[in-house]
Amino acid sequence: QVQVVESGGGLVQAGGSLRLSCAASGSIYRINAMGWYRQAPGNQRELVARITSSGSTNYADSVKGRFTISRDNAKNTVYLKMNSLKPEDTAVYYCNADTEYYSGSVLRRSFDVWGQGTQVTVSS
Repeated sequence: QVQVVESGGGLVQAGGSLRLSCAASGSIYRINAMGWYRQAPGNQRELVARITSSGSTNYADSVKGRFTISRDNAKNTVYLKMNSLKPEDTAVYYCNADTEYYSGSVLRRSFDVWGQGTQVTVSS
């Protein structure tokens, strides 16, 4: 009933920048928090940044001062601007949305709405 699609990944040199986007669609009533997670080969998925509907943010220590999360509530879209990228930022980046949506006439809530991921590769 709700889908999120990420875009904006790619290959960049160390020190470069990328901007990821994630758009949610479907029978959405309200999106609460939205977040970016990443998973590198052999590692567990980890939180990168998260933003609430009111704009409060939190970041992993490893990206503080380099990454900025923002959202456009009217477009159900969240962004991740990544500056000063490092090779250790290489991973598949996933978008997550805490979403309230309609299933028929029933209002439901899911914390488990994930995108397919977008690859970010930072070369040294």
